[in-house]
Amino acid sequence: MRTGICLTFASALMGATLFAGSTWAQQAPMAGAQMQHGHTMGQAASPTLPGQDAFGAIQEIVRMLESDPATDWSKVNLERLRQHLIDMNEVTLRSEAKSTVVPGGLAMDVTGAGRTEGAIQRMVVPHVVELNAMPEWSARTEPVPGGLRLLVTAKNTEDAKTIARIRGLGFIGLLVQGGHHQPHHLAMAKGEEMPGRGH
Repeated sequence: MRTGICLTFASALMGATLFAGSTWAQQAPMAGAQMQHGHTMGQAASPTLPGQDAFGAIQEIVRMLESDPATDWSKVNLERLRQHLIDMNEVTLRSEAKSTVVPGGLAMDVTGAGRTEGAIQRMVVPHVVELNAMPEWSARTEPVPGGLRLLVTAKNTEDAKTIARIRGLGFIGLLVQGGHHQPHHLAMAKGEEMPGRGH
């Protein structure tokens, strides 16, 4: 009698174990599916990229303006910033830049048609102020058909390292020099002016 009870109990225990194992095996993939990439199903991550660089730059500025209680909304001019970003796009992606080695540095003829030509004037001429603020360089512009010539040379004509750097940077590398641009965007959006900047 006792032997029969023990066998019945063992059989029941084995069945329960098999059932539990089967149930866990069926549920495990579901749990994995619910935690893909660290997110529970139904709580997918939201996109973070704005999809367009100028849009993202303006979005960042707007957030800064909205978080600053001192913002004077009567002076805010986001359209001016948008036009400036269009100029940046024209100069960066649509202009032609032909470089010529000159004693002590580089001469760059930067040209374009239509909006691009105007953007070159608005972007490069004011940037000469920034380049001349750097201790090692001298910069100036000259008019050429369809744009202008940017000349950047080392103040020390014997400084081979600085001369090589100027030539290595080329037009676009020289255009991004200095830490003025992001603060300039914020000032522009606020309707403020930055001394020495014409755009």
